[in-house]
Amino acid sequence: METTKEVEKATLFERLGGTAGITAIVDEVVQTHMENPAISARFMPYGEQPERLAVIKKHTVDFFSAGSGGAAEYKGRSMEETHTGMNISREEYTHVMDDIMLVLGNHGMSDDTKKEVLYILWSLRDMIIAR
Repeated sequence: METTKEVEKATLFERLGGTAGITAIVDEVVQTHMENPAISARFMPYGEQPERLAVIKKHTVDFFSAGSGGAAEYKGRSMEETHTGMNISREEYTHVMDDIMLVLGNHGMSDDTKKEVLYILWSLRDMIIAR
């Protein structure tokens, strides 16, 4: 569990546990998405494509690491390119955000850290929804 002092001093990357912490969060988020009946159909096919899933997870870890103050360099496609043709609804995106917030809570993240991640997710919505 984060303390107020840690939140004030640390970057978001550090508060999320660095690369190892973000990797654990991404792994759990993907599993949570696969178990969420509202969005599982989008994620279950990757369960049968472990190599593809590993690439997606790596890009996600790099994206959140780079975007939260870590040294990783994101080399994947833009959010628009990645999600074009998926036609993700607002409701589906809300379920994705809810799953991420649940997992952050499972990992003992503070409310301030969760709010910061939520802000980032909210800022990406127009690049992802209805593409």
